Amino acid sequence: MADRESERDKRRGSSERASGLLERMTLREKVAQLGGVWAASIIEGDHFSEASAKQELAHGTGHVTRIGASTLLRPRQSAEVVNGIQRYLLENTRLGIPAIIHEESCAGYLARDATQFPQAIGLASTWQPELIERVGQVIREQMRAVGARQTLAPVLDIARDPRWGRVEETFGEDPHLASRMGVAYVRGVQGDSLAEGVAATAKHFMGYGASEAGLNWAPTQLPRRELLERILPPFEAAIREADLASLMNGYQEIDGIPCGASRWLLDELLRGELGFDGVVVADYFTVSCLLSYHRVAADKAEAAARCLEAGLDVELPMLDCYGEPLLQAIESGRIDPEFVDRSVERVLRLKFELGLFENPYVDADAAPAVFDTREQRELARQVARKSIVLLKNEGGLLPLDRSVARLALIGPSGESIRLLQGDYSYPTHLEIIFGPVREGEEEAAKSEDTRSELLPGQRADNRDLLACFPPTVSVLAGIRAAVSPETRVEVARGCDIDSSSTEEFGEAVALASACDVAVVAVGGRSGLIRGCTSGEANDRANIGLPGVQAELIRAIAASGTPTVVVLINGRPLALADFFDDVPAILEAWLPGEEGGNALADILFGAESPAGRLPVTLPRTAGQLPLYYNHKPSGGRSQFHGDYADLSCQPLLPFGHGLSYTRFEYSNLVLSDSEVVADDRLTISAQIRNAGGRAADEVVQLYVNDRVASVTRPVKQLEGFVRITLEPGESRRVIFRLDMRRLAFYDCDMRYRVEPGEIAVMLGSSSEDIRLEGVVALVGEACEVRRADIAPTQVELE
Repeated sequence: MADRESERDKRRGSSERASGLLERMTLREKVAQLGGVWAASIIEGDHFSEASAKQELAHGTGHVTRIGASTLLRPRQSAEVVNGIQRYLLENTRLGIPAIIHEESCAGYLARDATQFPQAIGLASTWQPELIERVGQVIREQMRAVGARQTLAPVLDIARDPRWGRVEETFGEDPHLASRMGVAYVRGVQGDSLAEGVAATAKHFMGYGASEAGLNWAPTQLPRRELLERILPPFEAAIREADLASLMNGYQEIDGIPCGASRWLLDELLRGELGFDGVVVADYFTVSCLLSYHRVAADKAEAAARCLEAGLDVELPMLDCYGEPLLQAIESGRIDPEFVDRSVERVLRLKFELGLFENPYVDADAAPAVFDTREQRELARQVARKSIVLLKNEGGLLPLDRSVARLALIGPSGESIRLLQGDYSYPTHLEIIFGPVREGEEEAAKSEDTRSELLPGQRADNRDLLACFPPTVSVLAGIRAAVSPETRVEVARGCDIDSSSTEEFGEAVALASACDVAVVAVGGRSGLIRGCTSGEANDRANIGLPGVQAELIRAIAASGTPTVVVLINGRPLALADFFDDVPAILEAWLPGEEGGNALADILFGAESPAGRLPVTLPRTAGQLPLYYNHKPSGGRSQFHGDYADLSCQPLLPFGHGLSYTRFEYSNLVLSDSEVVADDRLTISAQIRNAGGRAADEVVQLYVNDRVASVTRPVKQLEGFVRITLEPGESRRVIFRLDMRRLAFYDCDMRYRVEPGEIAVMLGSSSEDIRLEGVVALVGEACEVRRADIAPTQVELE
């Protein structure tokens, strides 16, 4: 008892306490800390099962996997289960070590009754990090209320290929934008102290979003310079600026080495160069994949050895290769037990930092009070509204008059609440266990009694799944709430999401012809099961609208009725099939529970749209990969420029987004004409709302090193700010740029700043550059430390 009290002495540091506890542990107790157990294996009905725990938790455990995400439990029940787990561990295991309950939260805490925000690509489209930090705070509050203390988010992969199904989980294609959003998210989730926060887990380290042909888990063919300069920055920023607590490996290989077994990635780069001292957790089944998928290990013991020695601390979702195979390998001398001690110490240290030894329990009765409150729903609506991107608005069709006499809502996404959710939203994730969510009488009749082969779960009639959604506002409900009482809103589906049938076209066209305006809500179905058009493991070779939805749009537009297309989708789409046929297009991504209200706010002008694309929109999949910060020799074909059959230019550029007003940029001022490497250059300009209504503008700072010893991007984002201006109002935007941000790996892989001319550009997108200047970087070329480089600072006057 004296030893246990000593371990809980908060006056001792977490490392000292972890080391002291480690010395008292048996090998089997240590190994138990290196894995998890499925929540469903210790839950019976809606209660913690002590009988099951006697087998599953006999020696303790490092983690318990996803209570919220893999059950139908409500907050109070979930909290009671957590309390039961922790009480059992503290009272019935020799050392009384509490568990970390981990969950998912890409678009909000993935649990019943939790607030479902826009999917991550929508969060990125706000270009407003402070808003994303507030989302993180809600996630932290809700997770802590039920005792969940680690989240497997955010996704910091750089996404360059929209064929990849998981693009929607990312913050887009640009390292600077992803860095700012990632830092904000981590700060929101972790708070000022882990003892009062939730451990964030950045994933997937690294290059996972740049796979061959956009295929999930496929190899990454990126050279080391590209990995370090373009893929690494969001992870580095989260570590250095937000004190990231945990990190997860990528599934794929780089240059023949699976990421989960790469000493270069997980030891030399991550812990050596970046100084990361947190816990590395395995993406689910990573360790066993060395046998079954990558075929670089002959048995589970070899797989365990390779991953553990590389620095993969915790096997998730459950103890497998790190269990009996690891124990046997240690006993036979195949694995040095020091590697076990190294990882166990990290796990224990995180548990001490989280305060789990002092505060293992939560107030279950109080938990429901912090779930989906009025303030949280308003934040969800605000974020969704600010994420919407106005792609096109010919003739000023938008905003619509809320007193329009007759409005047709057409398309498969108009009435659905299911289609507003991303693959890592709670309602969508339930489909892994219980089968597809069915909406409407016809769909509900197709329901079956199902059981997942992917995740453990209980049988359920999936017609009950709609009851598990948080109150969600469809596009139809949002429009009806926004229009005048005299407006008639009529509905026709027109087609399914991914069907070849056009038999409902006639009804839809007839309705559109009889109305004053047609809103056509189309897109995809995000999720993890087959039948979805985006989401994890649902990669797609064709990135146009699925099924016959583009044909439906053209048919409605041909009726002569003014037509607004609303896109509700996770995958960045090639829109060329209908882009020229309609006057107005809104990109809403996967807007979550308040999506319908947010869209109505934009459609009818309650707020001017100001979302910006965090990705480049191609014309066709044949252009891929396509991204704005390509090298000088990229983005064109020599010597004619375009393809023989198509333009090389994107349909819409990175950073694009229109407004209901106009903004003027003027008076660019650079603080110096010459700077040295360790200077900060101040860049300022005046931004004026030249229109007749209040609106937001996203001011974007790009730079280009005109001549360098290795090829450099034609432009790269180095700063941005979203500002609100009243009609006629003007403000000065000031960027302070650390010139070491112009550093790159030279011919000898030295990280250096070189002298030369630097173009400085301010604009409203990567192609809509309004102001441009030049500064000379002078002095000798010099090496710099990545750790010394400051993020760009932004001020407003």
